[in-house]
Amino acid sequence: MSTSDPAPDPLALEAQVCFALSAAARAMVATYRPVLEPLGLTHPQYLVLLGLWQDAGAGRTTTVTGLASRLHLDPGTLSPLLKRLEQDGRIERRRSATDARVVEVHLTADGAALRADALQVPGRAVAASGLDLAELERVRDAADAVIAAARGAR
Repeated sequence: MSTSDPAPDPLALEAQVCFALSAAARAMVATYRPVLEPLGLTHPQYLVLLGLWQDAGAGRTTTVTGLASRLHLDPGTLSPLLKRLEQDGRIERRRSATDARVVEVHLTADGAALRADALQVPGRAVAASGLDLAELERVRDAADAVIAAARGAR
């Protein structure tokens, strides 16, 4: 009779990386919700605006296709987010002057001004998470490695 522990069940919920990442993502989005609410933003809208603010700061033109790629979204999934941000007066979409097949996304004055209010979001989200910045950076780096590995496996 062996006194060693039985082999762990490879199908145990707690053993699944996919479960841990999915649950962690939902928990993090829930942490952001009350921080973003005063700005009138959902978490996906915030991510879109982060990309637009980054591009605007670098003097780059943002396209729907490029933004979808950066956000790891299908353009069809991104479209309703952009539509809502456009209805809210934060962005506008325009056909490229040089290629009508390309749709550019531009911040409006209101969308650009919202960046100043959003500067408080990262610090408040860190505080609300219960983790310190170094721990969250390690989680982000590990998640980036998972994303890169998964994309490389396709």
